[in-house]
Amino acid sequence: MTDLDAPYRLDPGQIAQFRRDGFIKLKHVLGAATLAHYGAEITRLTVELNTEQRPLAERSTYDRAFLQVMNLWEKSPLVGRFVMGRRLGRIAAGLLEVDGVRLYHDQSLYKEPGGGITPAHADQYYWPLASDRTVTAWIPLQPVPPEMGPLGFYARSQSVEFGRDLGIGDESEDRISANMVRHGFEFAGGAFDLGEVSFHLGWTFHKAGANTSDRPRSVMTVIYMDAAMRLVPALNAVQANDRDQWCPGAREGEVIATRKNPVVWQSAR
Repeated sequence: MTDLDAPYRLDPGQIAQFRRDGFIKLKHVLGAATLAHYGAEITRLTVELNTEQRPLAERSTYDRAFLQVMNLWEKSPLVGRFVMGRRLGRIAAGLLEVDGVRLYHDQSLYKEPGGGITPAHADQYYWPLASDRTVTAWIPLQPVPPEMGPLGFYARSQSVEFGRDLGIGDESEDRISANMVRHGFEFAGGAFDLGEVSFHLGWTFHKAGANTSDRPRSVMTVIYMDAAMRLVPALNAVQANDRDQWCPGAREGEVIATRKNPVVWQSAR
């Protein structure tokens, strides 16, 4: 499984594209054997640890989107090895144009057969972080054809302030999607090949379709932040919850260097 740590060459054009669009999809990031080996454990733990037992028809729009379990790296050494892989961390640092990245948290997203849409939103609404130097790696553990609900992005939307105060749900889907269309932001969707990974900024608006297939869509996400990221006062209750769960012991105004936020990759310079 050497591809977990081996360098992945980013060219200047890809970095410029990410800077402009707020997201990028990269092919051949991880091999089939690596995804099968670690993906089996990620999926097993997600199904085992998930607490959602209601039928899909009885859930809210958000709860129909996926089953989610966070910080699997703390629950399994095997998953920990995957999440701390230097290859993904180095890509994240390169795209953010920073010297190193820390883990904010990981999150498994398991969209069941028949699972609903993932409403439009921006992740950083939930994060009490001092800058926009955050990026989420969206790592499908199998190919994701259109019918399984691949993630899509509103290109160049990372500078749009409208919608940044909306948590994920029916309102965010309606209002953000309408605003993106009104202002002409291109929606970039489409299938993911096996081994293809997307990276998007914390303020890039994105969403995913429903899973209309008869197979689950299993995805692992890893959220990275600048290794020098500082904690800021929470702006809402969900940010306070994130602070307490994912940055325990961090102090406002100081670098978030807690036991839950290890450095994943750091430049030698």
